[in-house]
Amino acid sequence: MSIRILAPLILWAFLIAQAHAFEPAALKERAQLLDKITQERLTEVLPELMRRQNIDLWVIMSREYNEDPVLKTMLPANWMSARRHTMLVIHDPGAGRALEYLAVARYPVGELFQSVWDPEQQPDQWQALAQLIAARDPDTIAVNTSDSFALADGMSSTEWRELNAALSPTMRARVVSAESLAIAWLETRSATEMAYYPQLVSKGHELIARAFSNEVITPGVTTTQAVGWWLREQSQALGLANWFHPAVSLQRRGEAGFNRQGVIQPGDLIHVDFGLTWLRLNTDQQQHGYVLREGETEPSAGVVQAMAAANTLQDILTSNFVVGRTGNELLALSRQQALASGLRPTIYSHPLGLHGHGAGPTIGMWDAQEGVPVNGDYPLFANTAYSIELSNTAAVAEWGGDVRIMLEEDAFFDGQQVRYLNGRQTKLHIICSGAAAVVR
Repeated sequence: MSIRILAPLILWAFLIAQAHAFEPAALKERAQLLDKITQERLTEVLPELMRRQNIDLWVIMSREYNEDPVLKTMLPANWMSARRHTMLVIHDPGAGRALEYLAVARYPVGELFQSVWDPEQQPDQWQALAQLIAARDPDTIAVNTSDSFALADGMSSTEWRELNAALSPTMRARVVSAESLAIAWLETRSATEMAYYPQLVSKGHELIARAFSNEVITPGVTTTQAVGWWLREQSQALGLANWFHPAVSLQRRGEAGFNRQGVIQPGDLIHVDFGLTWLRLNTDQQQHGYVLREGETEPSAGVVQAMAAANTLQDILTSNFVVGRTGNELLALSRQQALASGLRPTIYSHPLGLHGHGAGPTIGMWDAQEGVPVNGDYPLFANTAYSIELSNTAAVAEWGGDVRIMLEEDAFFDGQQVRYLNGRQTKLHIICSGAAAVVR
């Protein structure tokens, strides 16, 4: 199915998903759904990506417990790792015909990759692979090696050496890096993925809202560390994983620092960085809460304005997404506009999907606001997801100094516009203090 045809289907799935409640499902049903998604990606997304990148044959391999990041995304749900030496071959025979999915292994890999190795006929697995490749006579043989993109560099040095030794000189001359194909495979979302992704993002927002409330926080008692562990325990209770430990920090008027730890007190501005994993998809979210001081009914005007300024920075960045524009170009243009608007921006957004820090264009780093060589030069493609991660620093008079608003929200780029997967934070979460906290 064409990526161009897939785009409206993804939009339809995205809109339908927003109306459905999150249901993590039992393990068996979850595995069945994951296998459905994997097969959809392999049969409906991958063919056009291989043709876009002019790849005829893709070899992906891993030895047990030393898995290529790409191979892990192709394994069936009931495979926890590669087995012995798992070799997968995906071949495009051309002329619009269906791809071949082959496993040079003793047994099939899921329902799609059929075993084509008979050790009784050819005891040497490497020679079996070389014979299969030669029989198909591809113009390009892609393998996962990359100097710059870790997720596309999954072939080990031993495998590289053994593959080159097994191939004939003719076939060896056709070996190319699969870097662009591996990135495309990892970054491109399918219709079914987008039917479920917003539900996961919504659950993340729900857990943050509970964490940044008096359900969890008692001012003067609860620590930032305790809130982080509460989030992790709640994730596990829902059958969800965290791809990093939840990080909670605070800013306090009259005290320097934007990443303080300790007991949460009235008047603190608190911050969370939180990510969930489900169906191999990942979220990455940052939001803020404010702890009311005795007698306060809302945050001070300066803090509210600081939040609004950070939202403006989000708008500037997302309005500049254009297919073909590189991460570095997007960063430079957005920073130029933000600075001209009087903001003090730091932009460090990144692709999101099968990995939390996913494959695709790097859009700045907190310590590289001038751009990131190579990774930042990768262009934007349609049907990709991003963590819109950034911060803006604002002077707040009533705090006697700066406040930094650090936001991160998950979004989908359909090639025309960026849509948040479950909205974004525009108002601070409120935690009450004293008697008001008890009443609440």
